Amino acid sequence: MRIRRLSDWLPTTNKEVKLREWDELDVILFSGDAYVDHPSFGPAVIGRILESYGLRVAIVPQPSVTDNLQDFTKLGTPRLFFGVTAGCMDSMVSNYTASKRRRDKDAYTPNGDKGFRPDYATTVYTKILKEKFPDVPVLIGGIEASLRRVTHYDYWSDKLMPSILESSGADMLVYGMGEQPLREVVELLQKGVPFSSLKTIKQTAVLLDEDEKIPKNKNWEDVEIVSHQTCLKDKKAFASNFKIIEQESNKLYARRIFQDIGNKRLMINPPFPTMTEEEIDASFDLPFTRMPHPKYNKRGPIPAYEMIKFSINVHRGCFGGCSFCTISAHQGKFIASRSQESVLKEVDQVTEMEDFKGYLSDIGGPSANMYKMKGKIQSICDKCVAPSCISPVICSNLDTSHKPLTKLYQAVDAHPKVKKSFIGSGIRHDMLVPEFNKNADVEELDAYTEEVMTKHVSGRLKVAPEHTSDPVLKLMRKPSFTYFHKFKERFDKINKKKKLNLQLIPYFISSHPACEPEDMANLAVETKDMGFQLEQVQDFTPTPMTVATVIYYSGYHPYTLKETKTPKTRQEKLDQHKFFFWYKKENRQWIKDKLTKVGRTDLLRQLLPKDDSWRKNKPQKTKNTFDDAVTFKPKASKSKHKKHKKKRRR
Repeated sequence: MRIRRLSDWLPTTNKEVKLREWDELDVILFSGDAYVDHPSFGPAVIGRILESYGLRVAIVPQPSVTDNLQDFTKLGTPRLFFGVTAGCMDSMVSNYTASKRRRDKDAYTPNGDKGFRPDYATTVYTKILKEKFPDVPVLIGGIEASLRRVTHYDYWSDKLMPSILESSGADMLVYGMGEQPLREVVELLQKGVPFSSLKTIKQTAVLLDEDEKIPKNKNWEDVEIVSHQTCLKDKKAFASNFKIIEQESNKLYARRIFQDIGNKRLMINPPFPTMTEEEIDASFDLPFTRMPHPKYNKRGPIPAYEMIKFSINVHRGCFGGCSFCTISAHQGKFIASRSQESVLKEVDQVTEMEDFKGYLSDIGGPSANMYKMKGKIQSICDKCVAPSCISPVICSNLDTSHKPLTKLYQAVDAHPKVKKSFIGSGIRHDMLVPEFNKNADVEELDAYTEEVMTKHVSGRLKVAPEHTSDPVLKLMRKPSFTYFHKFKERFDKINKKKKLNLQLIPYFISSHPACEPEDMANLAVETKDMGFQLEQVQDFTPTPMTVATVIYYSGYHPYTLKETKTPKTRQEKLDQHKFFFWYKKENRQWIKDKLTKVGRTDLLRQLLPKDDSWRKNKPQKTKNTFDDAVTFKPKASKSKHKKHKKKRRR
């Protein structure tokens, strides 16, 4: 193992800057996360990208905002600009649960300690920098900035907010993955172009003054969305904006978006094309130490790092387009896949880590089984405006071959120092069902499923059908629950054939738009009948830039502008959860009354049979609480494999 020096990390203090014998910094980054120099941590990626362009870059992780603000001035004034990000998560999602309770832990802070990241971190950091250095440009990015680039609903304050450019006072916003726009920003600045003149860079957004001339680009078409002021007055108008925003975000040749905000004009330039294999390889091949900065050695482990420490990310993007998910809004719906050579190079690095024991925790991505998948005929994709490639059906132009991924798994497992590689990322089980994935090779789908079950799972395979109600699933852009039944049949067949004794663990969402209490009762009944004791039911959390959040706030579906009911009050959400605690005495009478009132005694008979047979197989008691998730203890698995847990990504 290589012995690391302090100078192997990006500098975080003046002492570390001097170790590199620098007398000036070009860019100073501020992040809401602790500094982990790893390709899965966005702030580190941006720092390394800028460094690769020959810039002198420093990073200030989790600057204090409660003292004399010396963290913001200690490194002086950068030559080019300040970069600001809230970190790998929106700061409000990081700080609060779905019930708006402050979290007990922060996964991106040593020891999981809370209180090191302010609410609305991007805005807080930027305002401080603009006050301290009014003449220095501030460029914001990361998921918080990316998903708040237009008028958006903020669940935690329960109000509409304007573009984060307006709230923060930043000079430029980079949305999505930052490698491509940052390259162009740096190239132009190095040529002497003033930052204030950088108006036509793809995948960036800026605010123009009302009397400022709109920059011309003969290759772009423009589209106007409803102003922020109109959105404040008219929820239906706000909802109508989202269809345009989502479609333009997922086009290969998108239009430039304009929105009026008071006496200013928001301009969002079209995104860059999907990164090529060569480009994404170059990003992952940068000289990451893959470790937290040594400054944290005595503060305890960083939970988010421990989770992905021995994992490999093989692609970006997701073409699922789920209504509740922000992945495609940030990473895009088109898949950018790494080469097998780049992945194996990273595997080499992981196996050389001092505490590596031979087990890779994940070979995956946003959805594990989308590696190398793309359109068969590119010209068809070039014209596509659909937000999802697999809803309501799998596009006939989508190549869903799992062969490249199966081959990659086998290449990783052939490494002499790898004992076993696990798939910890979520698998799209519906794509493995021939009845849904009608154009796929059945033998190939079964081969992939068998490969995963026999070699890459430790006791439990986790999938996310999300719901059992077809109307709710349709709104979610998820397939019918029928296909989960079909997948379970294939899972059980392989399980029996190979004598694996694996458990299938389904995940579900409650309180989603269009979900009624009887839908949750049906979900409880159907999963109970299938023999499941649910491990996790996650409550829907409205986050910016999703269809479901627009519906939650406005009451209208942005594509149809039809009214759509959503559980919003705390009581409504608690009621939906009660069906999962059907075995608790205090809930039984409520369930009886509720289902009788809506005329669903059929569900009542199934959920609470008169002979009280439910007592024979009662799940272990858990705290009857409402939060991000309701947890149930599954039956003990007979498998002797060590369990490898991984936090579910959304």
